[in-house]
Amino acid sequence: MTATANTTRATASTVGAVIRTGVVATAAASAATMTVAAAGHLAGISLDLGGAPIPVTGFGVLTAVFSLIGVAIAASLARFARRPRLTFVRTTVVLTVLSLVPDVIADAGAATKALLMLTHLVAAAIVIPAVARRLAA
Repeated sequence: MTATANTTRATASTVGAVIRTGVVATAAASAATMTVAAAGHLAGISLDLGGAPIPVTGFGVLTAVFSLIGVAIAASLARFARRPRLTFVRTTVVLTVLSLVPDVIADAGAATKALLMLTHLVAAAIVIPAVARRLAA
């Protein structure tokens, strides 16, 4: 009975560590994507998508929303997956690739599309490894 209690406690603390790390990584990724977008804009790359400008803060907000979805996926995998780290990395890499599709087909110039894709990759490069390190192999 003690072993079961210890296993449950270890799982709960692992989920907590995943969430804490994920929230910190999300904040860092949001700041990074806003920085990339602002630098691109300062370099002369348009932030217009379909004729409407994307505010720099919009990059941070969307990064936060989708990163937190990834953190929720990681927390679920930490509790229920047999190999949470491998499953998380595979899942999030596929989701990152899929997130590039709207950028490719967006009504925007090539430089704007490239900047949008770069922000996705920057966010993924920050959040995925940070969260994956907290998951059991």
